[in-house]
Amino acid sequence: MSMKMVILGLLLERNMHPYEIKLVMKERTMDRNMKLQMGSLYYAVDKLAQEDHIEAVEVIHSSDRPDKTIYRITDKGKTLFEQLVLQQIKKNDLIFHPFYTTLAFSRHIDPSKVEKLLEERIRETEHQVNYAYQVYEEHIPTVPRSSLHMMYGKYEHSLTELKWLKRLYADVSARKLNDIGTPLDL
Repeated sequence: MSMKMVILGLLLERNMHPYEIKLVMKERTMDRNMKLQMGSLYYAVDKLAQEDHIEAVEVIHSSDRPDKTIYRITDKGKTLFEQLVLQQIKKNDLIFHPFYTTLAFSRHIDPSKVEKLLEERIRETEHQVNYAYQVYEEHIPTVPRSSLHMMYGKYEHSLTELKWLKRLYADVSARKLNDIGTPLDL
């Protein structure tokens, strides 16, 4: 996901300084959908400002902190934002889940070790499912439906992952990973 697109999209909602943008991204769990590093955020803000996609509207001076520059999106930035959003919608990237390839070879490992790790992963994923749903519910009164779709999509993806892990766990527990010729219990 494009950091520039996120910055521009949030600035469409209201004028903000970069740290505030980061807080909104975290509060809406966007950091779970993209790598969020402050360095790349500030770099993207600087580039957007240099290219006149955003502009400073106010600098807040403080004796005990660095200055805070409040930015707003420009018309040029709105055009770029639209292009970035449409590019992302058009993209149909493959999902590379590192666990998929590992799974193909897990039958060669002691099943009790795999079982133990899957138990931990299931607990972690259950937490992700609950957290994703909680984030969705908490934001219903405060964010636009487009953001709710993102949040609920994260919930549904986590729910699907949980269902898949539980099915895999059942096969590991039943010592079926080496079986050939039998369909999965769907």
